[in-house]
Amino acid sequence: MGEYLRPKTLTAALEALAERPLRVLAGGTDHYPARLGGLPDEDLLDITAIKPLRLIEDKGDHWRIGALATWSEVLDADLPPLFDGLKAAAREIGGRQIQNAATVAGNLCNASPAADGAPCLLSLDAAVELTSRAGKVVVPLANFLRGNRDTVRKPDQLMTAIVVPRPKGEAAGAFVKLGARAYLVISIVSVAAAFEIDMRRRLRVARVAIGSCAPTALRLPALEQALRGKACDGALAEVPAPSHFEALVPIDDVRASAAYRRDAAITLTRRLLGELGAGLGGAR
Repeated sequence: MGEYLRPKTLTAALEALAERPLRVLAGGTDHYPARLGGLPDEDLLDITAIKPLRLIEDKGDHWRIGALATWSEVLDADLPPLFDGLKAAAREIGGRQIQNAATVAGNLCNASPAADGAPCLLSLDAAVELTSRAGKVVVPLANFLRGNRDTVRKPDQLMTAIVVPRPKGEAAGAFVKLGARAYLVISIVSVAAAFEIDMRRRLRVARVAIGSCAPTALRLPALEQALRGKACDGALAEVPAPSHFEALVPIDDVRASAAYRRDAAITLTRRLLGELGAGLGGAR
């Protein structure tokens, strides 16, 4: 059986990581189910006693979601409509027991192509804060995720927070996923979007991301460009075209075929953009 460490301070955790590679444990909702039937043989660094990492804070020009913030805590946090997509994803992350334990940061570090948090946070233009004994670096989420179960985090680094910039004007987000059933299911396709609108209720910024259709969740820059400047209303559902989804490389697996995933991605995106546009365009 491997060694188990549970430091109470960030300094102690970083010192331990600097000494040797350790498996970082936060919620454990992916770690433990993957190891049923035997004792863990890895050296574990349990960070759940580092209380400052649990905070969700408004820092003025950005929000900071600590690495130990759970999905339930995101749901309960006083966050603006920009985070409605992330909260919608939070409701889809397993059952309530999982939501109470699983962390948003862990969802990213696990780096599954089907991770529901990834497209939401990409649509929020999020970055991740990586801390080591040498200091902190902030990495755009799109650069942090490299592939299936693969990130740029180095062995001596700990993800300490997710950083979301504050938009310049009115904004809202949304998320939808398709699975084999309504709840407690891995995504076949997921779509997240965030809109920022100007005083004329036209799209100043549109960010759209797709999950489960490539080795990582992806933004769709061509579609985002096509949306910019459009009136924010239900007609946004008509903007997406098949050419906007060329970057997707879905696979055939037990949940769906690649062709089905691609068609579903287009359909879900049209639906989501129409609903978000109608809701935000009509708000005052």
